[in-house]
Amino acid sequence: MRFTCEKDSLIKEIAISQEIVSKTNNSLSILSNVLLVADNNTLFIKATDLKVSFETKIPVEVTVPGSITVLCDKFLGILRTLPSGDVEFEEQENDTFVIKPLFKKIDIRLKTIPADKFPEIPSPGDEKFFDFSQKDMIEMIAQTAFAISHDITRYYMNGVYLEKNDNTLVMVATDGRRLSYISKQPEGVISDFSPIIIPDKALNLIRRLASGEGNISLAINDKNVFFAFDNQNISTTLIEGTFPNYQRVIPAEQSHRVIIKREELSEALKRVSPLVDQKARRIYVNLKNGSLLLSSEESEIGLAKEEIACDYEGNEITFALNCLYLSEPLREITDDSVVMEYTEAGRAITLRSAEKRDYFHIIMPMQIE
Repeated sequence: MRFTCEKDSLIKEIAISQEIVSKTNNSLSILSNVLLVADNNTLFIKATDLKVSFETKIPVEVTVPGSITVLCDKFLGILRTLPSGDVEFEEQENDTFVIKPLFKKIDIRLKTIPADKFPEIPSPGDEKFFDFSQKDMIEMIAQTAFAISHDITRYYMNGVYLEKNDNTLVMVATDGRRLSYISKQPEGVISDFSPIIIPDKALNLIRRLASGEGNISLAINDKNVFFAFDNQNISTTLIEGTFPNYQRVIPAEQSHRVIIKREELSEALKRVSPLVDQKARRIYVNLKNGSLLLSSEESEIGLAKEEIACDYEGNEITFALNCLYLSEPLREITDDSVVMEYTEAGRAITLRSAEKRDYFHIIMPMQIE
């Protein structure tokens, strides 16, 4: 195999591959390698950890077609040291991959593992793809992924739940103390599928890589979900198990409503949260007519308070909340104002945008000490 390409066009795809490959200490593991297939003036690049797989392609000048695998982190490290310009890559005898910039007297050789040792990457087979807006998919991931549980004993909550409701896509994530929900309706028809649970690694990768322009195509089977967008393909195995009945957590109605400027609340949280107890992360929210008071206290270190104006009329009430459960959704809400809704102390609080109604975040209060 021999091909030539511009270094900068290759390094981005290898850097993405490095995020996918298995982080094993055994450098001889095929799962630490990236697969390179050169043919018809195209270089196909594939990486997998057996759960998440990544495929892409870039134009190159192929002199001799072929395929090899090389250790991904070493390959990436070498590419980063090379100056910009055209580089020739050639497979030689004794499983050796030679890297030669065309403008420098550099000769770097990497050991390879034959391509036939690389695991087969799942394909959608006969499953039909349906299109969905990239912009909407990115927003759905952004509004839910942070609420995923990382408790391995509750593995069925270690991902985002995706279901079709009529012709609407619904995403939900929960860790048992909070829940994030968003729904979007595409322009086209969504193929029927049973609800699935998608691991966060693939979703975070899509959020980072997708351009936000055009559509993303999805196909789903019993064990995998496939995403195709911007000349890239990502697939992941699904999490098995039964996701909690999230609809039971969503309040039917709440009797009290507070409207706050998002930026003011977010900035106040930044100033008050450094003095929360690092284990409990408890922050206090006191509401009274026209005022919201945030306060925190870390024993033997100090305390912090900040009062901001809000649109609220009602009896004075105080909640104790995990400060991350408030600050994380605020980072993803981009509208000027947010709404907090509640019924009484100790019961679920709903946080949503004042302008949009297709997503919301539910937070369970903590015990007040």
